[in-house]
Amino acid sequence: MLTSLRPLRSRNFALVWASALVSNVGSWMQTVALGVVVTTRSHNPLWTGAVAAAAFVPMGLLAPVGGALADRLDRRYWLMTTTLAEAAFAGLLAVLTATGHAPSWVLLVVAFFGGVAGSVGFPTYQAMIPDLVPAGDLLGAVSLSSAQFNLGRVIGPVLAGVVLYAGSAAWAFAVNAVSFGAVVAALALVRLPPRPPVAADGDSIVQRIVAGARIAAAEPGCRSAIILIGIVALIGSPFIALVPAVAITALERGKFGTSVLLTAQGIGAVCGALVLASLVQAFGRRLLVAALGAFPVALVAYGLAPSLWASALAIAVVGLCYIGVLTGLNTVVQRRAPPQARGRVLGLYMMALGVIYPVGAVCQGAIAHVVGIRAVTVASGVALLAVLAAIAALRPGLLGALGDVRPPAGDQPAVAASAVTAP
Repeated sequence: MLTSLRPLRSRNFALVWASALVSNVGSWMQTVALGVVVTTRSHNPLWTGAVAAAAFVPMGLLAPVGGALADRLDRRYWLMTTTLAEAAFAGLLAVLTATGHAPSWVLLVVAFFGGVAGSVGFPTYQAMIPDLVPAGDLLGAVSLSSAQFNLGRVIGPVLAGVVLYAGSAAWAFAVNAVSFGAVVAALALVRLPPRPPVAADGDSIVQRIVAGARIAAAEPGCRSAIILIGIVALIGSPFIALVPAVAITALERGKFGTSVLLTAQGIGAVCGALVLASLVQAFGRRLLVAALGAFPVALVAYGLAPSLWASALAIAVVGLCYIGVLTGLNTVVQRRAPPQARGRVLGLYMMALGVIYPVGAVCQGAIAHVVGIRAVTVASGVALLAVLAAIAALRPGLLGALGDVRPPAGDQPAVAASAVTAP
């Protein structure tokens, strides 16, 4: 546990991490409140699904653009700019909702553009992480970032419920707008180390993305991580979108069951993120391979669980294994990507996850409508395990190229941290 928390000793990372947690809680409050508003006004589940798409689709499509900008612009100032844009769109949502005159489609358009601002800024946040901590703390920093996201997913909806009960959705949007100020304030207090010169890889965004794709394809570890996250996103990740179907259709526990399962999955993910760095110290790459193998097994157990509480326990283990996979693969990309192209390679990694995941969710949802949600959940676990076993047998170099995610030997955090100074 101490190893996982060690990155917080770096003042710059602690500032950015804490501010990101505040902002993430606000974003989840907005997501919940917006869903309530459009569902109440339209009484159409299609609009409810559109809320999630408005915020999620831009991340999958625009992450490479954000990555290209992260490699070209001053990362600190660019992230401040996109964060202020997100705050502005959240504030506009608050005003439109408070006046009560804007139709649902207008609210969704505003939320979509807020998602666009976040999508072109998030690769910059990811690319900054290695500059905020010493090399030996990188895995812990990525793990804490994952824990931060999942904490926000647990805390945000709870606070949204309180705000909706005590006030209105407009207040939730206003709180989200204010929460972005924490990120801007934190970024104003940090300084990043000098970056290497940017190579002349083309003037247009498209040319920069293509150059980044070539770099990712040429680096074995990055190439393997992107391929594997695409496989996991298509076959394994859809369990997240299908949680309500498991709770409502298979377990017949309605909204309460959905809340229990989502909370259990979030708790499992947070626990996994907090212990991951300590385990990697001992097991290195073997832990990432073990997480890849354990994740589909846990999915099968989740699909076979006979009751709500058995399902909650199983999905907590699923969340723990899943965060190990995501964090491990993300760390491989962070460590292996050249610093001058890190944003673009991370953008491609996030696009692989963001674009393929909804495709898998739609396909599995359609199949579940015919054969049942339990059968699909079990089949996804079996299929993912079979694919990974085939890779291990036929293409062992794909797993071997991930390298060792263990911190570099002899790394001294106190010395490395001195490279990043605050004003």
